[in-house]
Amino acid sequence: MKKLLIVVDYQNDFVSGSLGFEAAKRIEDAVCEKIRAYQAAGDDVVYTLDTHGPSYAGTQEGRKLPVAHCLRGTTGWELYGRAAELLRGCPAFEKPVFGSAALFDWLRGREYAGIELCGVVSNICVLSNAVLARTALPEAEIVVDAACVASADPLLNREALDVLAGLQATILHLPQGAVSLSE
Repeated sequence: MKKLLIVVDYQNDFVSGSLGFEAAKRIEDAVCEKIRAYQAAGDDVVYTLDTHGPSYAGTQEGRKLPVAHCLRGTTGWELYGRAAELLRGCPAFEKPVFGSAALFDWLRGREYAGIELCGVVSNICVLSNAVLARTALPEAEIVVDAACVASADPLLNREALDVLAGLQATILHLPQGAVSLSE
């Protein structure tokens, strides 16, 4: 049975733009290698795009995070770096909130032995979409490689990995010194 890789929001605004942070830049090689490995194995790869419009400031998220980002059609909305080319032709799921309802609907009724997530931001959109993947396909193993996710806040990144482990996700490459509920 095939596996699925979900690349979450690896977009310019989250890496080098309005909400960019160094840790997001540092995972580029690992994310690209992950994409290549899945493609070489004949497994499926999809990605999400955080997508907002001109009325972002008036949304619930916009009121709590008043930083315009990932506005459809802007450079900040586009995929970052080498991942953009690697993901060309893969199914994309635009999402106006943290988790993708369209991805959830797409997953339901499909069969995957495992679903791995990578990208940003680990404690928000990666976590949200991992929960949706688990809900859509409860028997698929959910995997998150700590070397392929990032948050602007290192503590929240570690806590997100622990929460994911508590939700029975398999966490690969947990950083040294990180406490994990799965241990």
